[in-house]
Amino acid sequence: MNKKIIFLDRDGVINMERGDYTFKIDYFVFVDGLFSALALLKNKGFEFIVITNQGGISKGIYTHQDVQQLNNLIKAAFKNHQLKLLDIFYCPHHNDVEKCICRKPDSLLLEKAIAKYNVDIGKSYFVGDSDRDIEAAKKVGVKGIKVNKNSDLNVYINQIVT
Repeated sequence: MNKKIIFLDRDGVINMERGDYTFKIDYFVFVDGLFSALALLKNKGFEFIVITNQGGISKGIYTHQDVQQLNNLIKAAFKNHQLKLLDIFYCPHHNDVEKCICRKPDSLLLEKAIAKYNVDIGKSYFVGDSDRDIEAAKKVGVKGIKVNKNSDLNVYINQIVT
């Protein structure tokens, strides 16, 4: 059976965008209203996958281990709120250092997630806070919803559940 998925960007959608790299647990603050909004989507049959650029790895600012620590924090929070987070995909590259096809606005991470989890692209959405998120969504045929950075997702729920 094909899954209905909400793809989520990380910084600015799941956690507060600081304007600098978020790679320490001390810097990580969940966006207000995130879990209540996701609970509404869960009740409509959606599951969740995170797709995030983490170019600070390529730049040598932080490590894969730093990202994994935050991924574990996110996974635990989703579990505590009884939300099914299927996976977290991240691109460790940055255009200033190297070229790749997994960094949004390219779509390789979305393509991998769609194949791995048998995603119904016609019933799935990508919620992001930048044009590159929406561009990546369009490349794979998923509807993109651009939100304001650090905003309560409840404001945008009607674009998905109606």
